[in-house]
Amino acid sequence: MAKLKLGVLISGRGTNLQALIDACADEAYPAEIAIVISNVADVKGLERAREAGIRSLVINHREFESRESFDEAVASALNTHEVGLICLAGFMRLLTRNFVERWRDRIINIHPSLLPSFKGLNVHERVLDAGVRITGATVHFIRAEMDEGPIICQGAMAVSAEDTPETLANRVLEIEHQLYPLAVRLIAEGKVRVAGETVPYVDIGDPGGPLINPRT
Repeated sequence: MAKLKLGVLISGRGTNLQALIDACADEAYPAEIAIVISNVADVKGLERAREAGIRSLVINHREFESRESFDEAVASALNTHEVGLICLAGFMRLLTRNFVERWRDRIINIHPSLLPSFKGLNVHERVLDAGVRITGATVHFIRAEMDEGPIICQGAMAVSAEDTPETLANRVLEIEHQLYPLAVRLIAEGKVRVAGETVPYVDIGDPGGPLINPRT
């Protein structure tokens, strides 16, 4: 069976990209990275792609007159490499509604909170300020609105009284690195479908970590 071709969009160090690279190194994994696109030059994520022998491309958003023209350039590169699933991995740009609708249910993102709580930026500071006891990460299909869309899977962990935003970010990142390859595998294996604006329950078996299925 042909592997699902991934296009990974990044803006920085690419630790979740590395998690996907590591997963794809297993011949049994049902997906492969066809192209890595960064909107910022000389970031660590591009180095990770080069070291893994993966095609990479810089499409600098500052060189375009509009969000629409930037998105068209990204779409063209994705189509050239026959991408079937777009993975946003620390991609710090909001995509236009037309782009999102064109790729509807074929774009996923990972966010460092248990959505729908704590959308947006400065998540870990806000988690600590709110005094919540449980936090985590979410992989979801994206919609035009920021951090909206059907949830595929989540991972959770307890917040410690000793946590700082930095320690919390590092611990949540460990969950992200388990969660993103899992979500891609479930999609590639045809185990994920969108019904309305939710993803029905997915049996992920025993993932060996603090991972939680979506609601039924």
